[in-house]
Amino acid sequence: MRAIYGWLAEASTEQRRNLVAASLGWMLDSMDVMLYAMVLGEVQRAMHLSAAMSGAMMSVTLVSAAFGGIFFGWFADRFGRARALTSSVLVYSVATALCGFTNTAVELMLCRVLLGLGMGGEWASGAALVAETWPARHRGKALALVQSSWAIGYALGAAVVALVMPRFGWRAVFFVGIFPALITLWLRRRLREPETWQKERTSRVPVGQLFRGTFGYSMLICATMNAATLFAWWGLFTWVPRFLSMPAAEGGRGLSIVQTSAWTIVMQMGTFLGYVLFGYIADRFSRKYTYIGYLVVAALLVPLFAFVRSPGALLVIGPLVGFFGTGYFSGFSVITSELFPTSLRGSAMGFVYNSGRLVSATAPYLIGSVSEHAGLSYALCLTSGAFLLAALIATRLRLPAMVRNSL
Repeated sequence: MRAIYGWLAEASTEQRRNLVAASLGWMLDSMDVMLYAMVLGEVQRAMHLSAAMSGAMMSVTLVSAAFGGIFFGWFADRFGRARALTSSVLVYSVATALCGFTNTAVELMLCRVLLGLGMGGEWASGAALVAETWPARHRGKALALVQSSWAIGYALGAAVVALVMPRFGWRAVFFVGIFPALITLWLRRRLREPETWQKERTSRVPVGQLFRGTFGYSMLICATMNAATLFAWWGLFTWVPRFLSMPAAEGGRGLSIVQTSAWTIVMQMGTFLGYVLFGYIADRFSRKYTYIGYLVVAALLVPLFAFVRSPGALLVIGPLVGFFGTGYFSGFSVITSELFPTSLRGSAMGFVYNSGRLVSATAPYLIGSVSEHAGLSYALCLTSGAFLLAALIATRLRLPAMVRNSL
């Protein structure tokens, strides 16, 4: 056990605190995203939305998240990782609660835009905070642990829906989203900015350097690679709860909301393991080829998942889809944090991750639109091609031959 968890025991108080803070922010970000996916059917009925319009709600959120992430990435470089992290958590949690007060599609869409601004900012600031306080030999495991909190938040969101919606309705589900705002009170008191950032902070962030030379090449590869993976992820996982709960006569699997929540929690167990084990494999072997391997297996699993009808087979394939179809995100945070210097890390990570969100924003709408004509099973298979494209782009990565023990 010490071989597995010894690296955590060796960590300083500051390292563990930053790890917890970034993990909580990412976990609650995931929970808020999951709340919408799980109540999608009820919102459709209450507001008389088409499948395409329901997908467009998530697409608008992703577009907003792209701009929010780019802004908060710059904010993290200029004013600090901890400040950017707490501000973004506050924005998305308040916006989630506001969704419960909406009565029209326009009102809901405006709240989703606000939610996206905060959601987009959390990842880059939290990942930079952890990357700059953990040594290279453990950085993969630390960032993988942060990433794994997404699975916990996703499962937590499913549990909240199962407990709250049958009793209080879909609006109350969104009200639960205000609780992450309380976390910011703890974060503001406990977090300190990384020493590396304090030493290299500047009143003017030289963002233009990111689009020239070696940095420009890395930005292009990371942004396009991430655009493909995010397209696949949002296209697949936005619609998975609806796919499971949709009547079998309409191409779904006919599970109740409680069954869908339970199945989603089981799937997130596989996702959690995928995140965590990526860190161990990547620190031991290769970040790049572990990342590519996850994507290729995910591409092969999606069609099996989309067309299998046996509930037992779904329970077997689902966690594997979660393991490979999400676990690669641990690799993206490690890869990008090691490609860019401290003075530009927040801006670079914010841009490459969230510019990909602009492309991925089309995924929920496209999957919803295609499903109206070809069925949801066929529509979900579009994401398999996106996984393969991301793997192909990732072969062009030029990672440092040796990473220093500190950034």
